[in-house]
Amino acid sequence: MIIATVGTGGIGGYLSVKLIKAGYKVVNIARGRHLDAIQKNGLRLIKSNVTETVTPWMSTDIPENVGKVDFVIFGVKGDSLHEAANLCSHLVHSDSVIIPFLNGVEASDRLLEFFPEKNVANGLAQVSTTIIEPGVIEQTGDFANFIFAERDSSSSIRINTLRKAMITAGLNAPDTDDIDRDIWEKFVMFSALSGVTTAARVTIGQIVKSPNLKELFINVMKETAAVGRAYKINLHESLELKIWERLSKLPANVRASTAIDLEKGLPLEIEWVSGAVKRLAEKVNLDAPLNSTIYTLLLPYKYGAK
Repeated sequence: MIIATVGTGGIGGYLSVKLIKAGYKVVNIARGRHLDAIQKNGLRLIKSNVTETVTPWMSTDIPENVGKVDFVIFGVKGDSLHEAANLCSHLVHSDSVIIPFLNGVEASDRLLEFFPEKNVANGLAQVSTTIIEPGVIEQTGDFANFIFAERDSSSSIRINTLRKAMITAGLNAPDTDDIDRDIWEKFVMFSALSGVTTAARVTIGQIVKSPNLKELFINVMKETAAVGRAYKINLHESLELKIWERLSKLPANVRASTAIDLEKGLPLEIEWVSGAVKRLAEKVNLDAPLNSTIYTLLLPYKYGAK
């Protein structure tokens, strides 16, 4: 079994280290200084001052040199998905499985522009990681969940094969009976976490202490959830409050990756978060004024400091 991680950033890099240490063949598709560092020094994962270093089976920026693989994991930013998918068509054979672990709810559908539907699955990652320097991934939280299934939510032999590999590697990869629900639940949470911590330049701890920010946070979630329900997604009626209960107990310094990207002057994937809520709401004749406002406030920073 050969697994390719496309992008090999925070999510792909984390998975690569864990799977390689468990003995699996992993190909890292990366580029630039990140790729150079992986090829020279290996791929490193740091958590709580403990460093794990692995050497991928192959690391390259030319996917056609790899040949066919069994699993393709996309962990790129939303704006990079089309470019990455277009470059990686050479990796896929008739039974390959392609799993997107991207923010937002549209990645699986977007991949259908490039690959047959039989090859495309759906998934979400719940892990807090970041590239702190080329070739080095840092895990900043204790949680690491990877939920995936076929697009119809079924758990096929090939999905179970990858799930068993992840569990063997010490990862949490639970089964699911509704992948669309799971992805939208994360999207409801992330639309608020990303939108409020980035637009207001605050942490979750500051939001907890501010009645106004707390109200905004919960209302952004309610707005996103209303859009999901309009698309017939089976979201629990008290989902927003349950998410807030959980998030309010997180370490006070927690903020979204989008907020970190803004601070670093990096491009923001707002088109696939607040922008997506605005766009999806319009398609079902709903208003999403809070997400629309957040999108507008962050739009000047969409392409980063440049």
